[in-house]
Amino acid sequence: MKPDPILEEVWKIKDDLAREAGYDIHQLCENTRKWMVQHPHPGPVVHNQEDLRLLSNEAERKRNDASIALREERRGKSPEPNS
Repeated sequence: MKPDPILEEVWKIKDDLAREAGYDIHQLCENTRKWMVQHPHPGPVVHNQEDLRLLSNEAERKRNDASIALREERRGKSPEPNS
């Protein structure tokens, strides 16, 4: 059975990062901390299934609110006169 291509990519990245740190776990952690400072995460961090469920529910609520607002906006517009 052929390995999953996603897992292969993850393993390659892991090996590259370990090599860059000289296979030193302390250096790997330091490199990771530096990277995190240089590349701040712009969105929410999901720690578990409950966080993901809450985030998903909030996104769904926002989509529904936007859809309702759009329908109300369309209903409130009067038809344009024929030229």
